[in-house]
Amino acid sequence: MNNVFLVPPGKKIRLKDFDPSFTGEYREKKEAKEKLKSNIKKLSKLQDVLFASSSYGILIILQALDAAGKDGLIKHVMSGVNPQGCQVHSFKVPSEEELKHDYMWRCINKLPERGYIGIFNRSYYEEVLVVRVHPTLLNKQNLPLNLPVDSEIFWKMRYEQINNFEKYLVENGIVVIKFFLNLSKEEQKKRFLKRIDTPEKNWKFSLGDIKEREYWEEYQKAYETMLNNTSTSYAPWYVLPADKKWFTRLAAAEILISKLEQLNLSYPKTTENHKKDLERARVILESNDNLVSNYFSE
Repeated sequence: MNNVFLVPPGKKIRLKDFDPSFTGEYREKKEAKEKLKSNIKKLSKLQDVLFASSSYGILIILQALDAAGKDGLIKHVMSGVNPQGCQVHSFKVPSEEELKHDYMWRCINKLPERGYIGIFNRSYYEEVLVVRVHPTLLNKQNLPLNLPVDSEIFWKMRYEQINNFEKYLVENGIVVIKFFLNLSKEEQKKRFLKRIDTPEKNWKFSLGDIKEREYWEEYQKAYETMLNNTSTSYAPWYVLPADKKWFTRLAAAEILISKLEQLNLSYPKTTENHKKDLERARVILESNDNLVSNYFSE
């Protein structure tokens, strides 16, 4: 199923060819939710081995328009993962301090350690999405005057920088998994209305969300261009249908499991010296506890 959502590196895709309501072989939510439960157990085991081996880190990047379900995906897919081995970071409008640095700086500071799963809820890709749709935001970045910010060259330069950065991460043991949650305009409208009609969800909504809907076509073009320029063999993009949240979560879990299984990780091997220590510990524990002080005084 994973290849259905893959943006083939080196090939151009059209975003309109990806159906936001696609659910594959699943026709009912119940069946998909049962499969997700099974996947969460698998993911928990794989994450435990990842943490123990401490040789790779996992970076999950989530990009989407508002109300696509990024928060819900994190909550449900990662529900079985040990919180000690998972870090989630959300990147909103850059602060004054962040604007004084290069656009990668704030994300670099949050990269996962080896053995950890790091999740970026939005990321440095905002710099070729929101900023591309609203290029006047570049005025706040105090960029060098010689940069061709008013030309296509500038955006190609940023795509190349991102690709080089992700190649560097992968070559140093950070596996980059990128999901674009593909939401239809009609479904976004339904979810916005639900946020308005549900008091407990009012806090999630602002008039700014409606303003951004005016740029729907511009965002579709920006996402399509981004996908075509930054889906690489070492860090490909997956376009996940987002109109059915239950299927989005299932698809994301299956891709993540597949990526972890491909690492073929195992628990650290026990050295001969460690085995001897374990046997000594067994003797102490199964004997009088007073032997503990005697053992360590030898």
